[in-house]
Amino acid sequence: MVKRQAYEPILITDASRSQDDQLTSRQRRYVLMMSIRVACLVVGAILVGAQAPLLWLWLPLCVLGMVLIPWLAVLLANDRPPKEEHRLASRFRHEQRAAAPPMSLTAEERPHKVIDAEL
Repeated sequence: MVKRQAYEPILITDASRSQDDQLTSRQRRYVLMMSIRVACLVVGAILVGAQAPLLWLWLPLCVLGMVLIPWLAVLLANDRPPKEEHRLASRFRHEQRAAAPPMSLTAEERPHKVIDAEL
């Protein structure tokens, strides 16, 4: 007799996000980061124009934001989530699934319907 393989259900929570959802979230993150860059530029210009106290501290922070944020925004916009086999969490789940009992019964283990001929 041939044993059937254990049925392993596919959970919707295990499904990866669609390409469109990934692209939309990356675009939103990029726009948000570039908006922060623009805010750094505006705040830096206001601080220089107003000759604010501690200008020597605030101006380099604004310049650092204007330089690093675009670089990070491009890196994160081009980044995709890792493939399932490279994720650490999937390795732990895979070990737990291997240890779990099968979700379906073999043909011999299934309860048989008893049809009552007398009605």
